[in-house]
Amino acid sequence: MKLKLNDTVQVVAGKDRSKKGKIIKIDRKKNRVVVEKTNMRTKHVKKTNEKAGSKITYEASMDASNVMIVCQHCNKRVRIAYKKLKNGKKERICRKCKETLDKEVKGKN
Repeated sequence: MKLKLNDTVQVVAGKDRSKKGKIIKIDRKKNRVVVEKTNMRTKHVKKTNEKAGSKITYEASMDASNVMIVCQHCNKRVRIAYKKLKNGKKERICRKCKETLDKEVKGKN
């Protein structure tokens, strides 16, 4: 999976199509991501002797193929390419504007 936590992504399929948000959770085994304020679900909590009943809204996970990363430089949704660095590491780059998508790598260069 080419996505990382705190990446800004845009939903490209489903009921929340064209919404933007940050990734707040990733499940790499199931290939699913949770994006803030998208795919909202409601859970009804039954009342108990100590607490009253309530409704809880939360972000449900979605398949990673339903989101695309948004480049900070060209502000468009893009696919990801990789570029090898001299120290042997890889960095993610935008296929449209060829700028880096990894914020921490850009600060070190």
